[in-house]
Amino acid sequence: MKEFNEGNTNNTEEVHRIKLTRHLWEDEVTYRKQQSKIQRLKFLVAIFLVLGILLGWIFGTFVPLIQKQSYGGATTSEKLNSIMEIMENEWLFGKDIENIEERLENQAIYGITTNEEDPHTEYMSREEVEEFTQSINRNFVGIGVEYATLEEFNIITRVFRDSPAEKAGVQGGDIITKIDGVDATGMDSDELKERVTGEEGTEVVISVSRQGKDIDIPITRGEVSAIAYGQVFNDSIGYINLYQFGESSANEITKFLDEFERKNITNLVIDLRSNGGGYITSLVDVASLFVEKGNVVIQEEDRSGATEQHTATGKNYRKEFGPIVILTSGDTASAAEAFTIAMKELRDDVTVIGKTTYGKGTVQIQNTFPDGSSLKYTTAKWLSPNGVWINKVGIEPDIDVDDPEAISSIRTQSDEFEQYKEDEVGLAIQQAQLCLEYLGYTIDRTDGYFSKNTKEVITEFQKEYSLEADGVLTDKTYKAIISATMLDWYTSSDNDIQLQRALEVFNG
Repeated sequence: MKEFNEGNTNNTEEVHRIKLTRHLWEDEVTYRKQQSKIQRLKFLVAIFLVLGILLGWIFGTFVPLIQKQSYGGATTSEKLNSIMEIMENEWLFGKDIENIEERLENQAIYGITTNEEDPHTEYMSREEVEEFTQSINRNFVGIGVEYATLEEFNIITRVFRDSPAEKAGVQGGDIITKIDGVDATGMDSDELKERVTGEEGTEVVISVSRQGKDIDIPITRGEVSAIAYGQVFNDSIGYINLYQFGESSANEITKFLDEFERKNITNLVIDLRSNGGGYITSLVDVASLFVEKGNVVIQEEDRSGATEQHTATGKNYRKEFGPIVILTSGDTASAAEAFTIAMKELRDDVTVIGKTTYGKGTVQIQNTFPDGSSLKYTTAKWLSPNGVWINKVGIEPDIDVDDPEAISSIRTQSDEFEQYKEDEVGLAIQQAQLCLEYLGYTIDRTDGYFSKNTKEVITEFQKEYSLEADGVLTDKTYKAIISATMLDWYTSSDNDIQLQRALEVFNG
């Protein structure tokens, strides 16, 4: 499947040239004949020298290549072959690496495919291909949560509907502290994912810190589909959060549209914030729900300048829906951008709210090898229906709206500390102040200075959440503040400024 992850105009003038012939004197003719003989001699000598060098190069290069060896289906030159042998047999750390030959081969291929001009072309191992495919289609066996790493701890940002985690009582804002009794503090995302996922029907115990309280939650792993989510706001506005443009995106969206249609809801918010893209086929299928059959949804222009157009299919076209608001963020990318600009150009009732998108205007395809590995490489740039290329530019929203400052600070700031007290200064203090303000506490400043009022507000928070009420910003209190903030952010829309602005559009 194709995945998303100008020519120059030369002005020419007609030029007329007149050939002039100069007649030579007799001594000039004789001189030129002598020079011609010398040049021919030099030419013959040069030819023999080149032939000698060429023969030496042929015997030194092509003959050994006849005897070249194969490693995992890929051939290497004598030089690379020698390096491989040294690394496998003489490199000190080679003895400790399982499948050293495969490891070295993959490293070489990663090097070939890594280019600063194109960050979206890459070689992927079989395991990486599986992860990549899962990340787009978002169907897997696990517990059904999203999480973000904040400093040394992992915080659950979303719990998917009907997932094992939701059924077990996991909530957005929970901080993962242990997995099956193993401390998760400082655990990177790969290890955390490895411990959480597993065979369907098996159990994993997730220990979380929820607003200062420690809770152990047993969860039975199961199939999770997390491509889209929908709900109704104010009994009149349908909301769809599309995470990726995967194989089932159009079908999942159709389910929510059916529900909205039954409730006579036509106003629609499509949330594409943090949607990183997906497949062209999925993009066309989703766009076909909202634009008429035959309309060009996206164009591909290859390296020769040839253009291929993809048009709406008309399948399940829902003319009744509109007006439509699309929410975007700085990491809305690729197919999500293509969908956004196509909707803007093909409809007159679409408003984009949020932040300027990422700006990925290229198309990739995958060449899969027999061992399951794959080369994902760029083959074309994609253009909007009107021929606009947004690469490295993005799409500017019609209405620019920032996230709440508290949420932005959580995502961008970090600070190592043991504790903070009155009259001290630190990033964690500022972050705590912004979060406390977000949660509705009356605080006098949010610049990172630990004021008397800050101490009083922290004490108030500690009392409310059954923590030691000493007004000191300890690690435990800090995590409780962050957890409470993220819990509100992911379970309530009241403080989602971008979404609230979208809802206002329908109210005039």
